[in-house]
Amino acid sequence: MNRLKKSTSNQQKNTPAQLIGVGLDHKDGHKRITKAERFTIVGGSQETHERMTETVVKTFETLDRKGKSLDKIDPHQLKDIIKDSIPE
Repeated sequence: MNRLKKSTSNQQKNTPAQLIGVGLDHKDGHKRITKAERFTIVGGSQETHERMTETVVKTFETLDRKGKSLDKIDPHQLKDIIKDSIPE
């Protein structure tokens, strides 16, 4: 009898969805990393890194208020929430 075993790498993991932000404008040699339960921000100048972090924090505040989770929200809605969360 020939039985196929499913590889664990092909099985879906129970890891929550995360947002990842990457800043590309750093020139000062600093390696900036901000890691939280639902997001990771890496790179960028100090200003860019702070703006990305603030944007993501506000995005999750909005999602929480709306009772939505990152893995269940429509991508177009998420895009609009992120856009509205960018600090001025």
